[in-house]
Amino acid sequence: MAKRYSDHISLSEGLKAFIEENKLQPGMDKINVREAWKQLMGSGINNYTADIQLRNDTLYVSLTSSVLREELGFGKEKIIAMINTELGKELVKKLVLR
Repeated sequence: MAKRYSDHISLSEGLKAFIEENKLQPGMDKINVREAWKQLMGSGINNYTADIQLRNDTLYVSLTSSVLREELGFGKEKIIAMINTELGKELVKKLVLR
């Protein structure tokens, strides 16, 4: 049953409580990682991105260009650091480019 609050709370606090109570954080993390990838990589790389999936602490990115996959492979650690910084938490530990 839903909790009733006697005093007013902000919308952000209410949403955080809802996500926490209903255990929706893993799904929200998956969406946030996709959005972070799109924002950080820009439209040039996003044109060649076919799929982005977060499973456990591994980010799987499917690319349609083998040349781009090879180039991004050299900067995996930097990409992981950028995504984690954007999200504000250590969510991605490994990046697999397919």
